Amino acid sequence: MTAAMYRVGWFSTGRDRAARDLLEVAHGAIERGDIRAEIAFVFSNREPGESGESDRFFKLVEGYRIPLICFSYQKFKTARSATTPEQAGSLASWRLDYDREVMRRLEGFQADLCVLAGYMLIVGAEMCQRYNMVNLHPAAPGGPAGTWQEVIWRLIEDRAEQTGVMMHLVTPELDRGPVVSYCTFPIRGEPFDRYWREIKGYSAIQIKERDGEKNRLFKLIRRQGLAREFPLIVATIKAFSEGKVRVNQDRKIVDVEGRPIGGYDLTDEINGLLKNSKK
Repeated sequence: MTAAMYRVGWFSTGRDRAARDLLEVAHGAIERGDIRAEIAFVFSNREPGESGESDRFFKLVEGYRIPLICFSYQKFKTARSATTPEQAGSLASWRLDYDREVMRRLEGFQADLCVLAGYMLIVGAEMCQRYNMVNLHPAAPGGPAGTWQEVIWRLIEDRAEQTGVMMHLVTPELDRGPVVSYCTFPIRGEPFDRYWREIKGYSAIQIKERDGEKNRLFKLIRRQGLAREFPLIVATIKAFSEGKVRVNQDRKIVDVEGRPIGGYDLTDEINGLLKNSKK
C-alpha cells in the first residue's frame, strides 16, 4: 500500500520578492523529488489588488496550479477595529475572529504541516492548536524578534558577532516558539569588518536615517541570511516529511524516536551547500 503524500500548507503575505523566492525554492525541491510532499494550498492575508508585490505572488501560485485562498486582513481590520478596541498585552477579540474565519475558509484542505514563510501576522492560540505550524525567522535561536529589517537593525545596534536563521514552532508569543532547525553565521571578519568600520561611532538610528536599507553592512547581512533561508526551509520540510522530526501531542518538537530535541543545527550542512553552489 502506497503511503499518502505528505501535505504542506503555505502561509504568506506575499509582500516582497523574498516571499516569491521562498515558494519557488520549496516548489522546485518538490518538483525535483528532493522532498516527497505536495503543497496542498497557499493562504494569504492579502487579496488581489491590495499590493503589486502580493499580486505577483498570487500569479506565481496560480502558475503552479496550487489552490490559493485569500482573505484580506486589512479589510477585516478596518471593518472591526473601529468598534472593538485593542487589548493591552493580548490580541484583540476581532483579531481572534479573523483567525477563526481563516480556519473556516481552510476547512476543506488538509495539511500535515503549515509553513509560515513571510506571513506578517501573529497567530492566535486557537490556530496554533489547530495546525502544526512552523515559522521561518531570520535570526538565530535567542536572537532578535520581528521582521528581517528589525532583526538586522537590532544586530547593528548591538554590534553583534553572529546571527542566523531558524525554523520554530508557531506560538502566540512572537518568534519565540520551540526551535525546530537552525543555522548560524558570523557577521565579523571579512567581508564584514570593512563595513563595520564605516559605521563606527554611529548608532543604528543614525545609520538608518542616513542610509536606510541601502547601507552596505545592512545589505550584506541580509544577503548572507537570505542565502541560508532557502536551504533551511527545504531541509526542514524534508525532515518533517520523512518523519525525522515531528510535533507530539504535548506540542513539543521530537525526533523519530519521540525524544525532545532543542532544534537541529544545520550550520555545517548549509555551509557545505553554499560552498558547492559557488563552484
